[in-house]
Amino acid sequence: MSMDAPVRLGRKGRWTMAGIAFAIVAIFAAANTHLVYVSLSSEPDCVPHLKAPDHGGKTFRAAGSAC
Repeated sequence: MSMDAPVRLGRKGRWTMAGIAFAIVAIFAAANTHLVYVSLSSEPDCVPHLKAPDHGGKTFRAAGSAC
């Protein structure tokens, strides 16, 4: 039985892996920053809906209208 020695990356390999890790973290951070920006800057308009309950059950109404 032979025991294989662990593979060593060397200086260039370590810098490559660090660069890839940094790129992944940067993309993740940019996506989350964009998500927070869009959620704070957008305010959807009110849409027409029923204000009173419909007992027939044919149309929907807002659970809590802010309009």
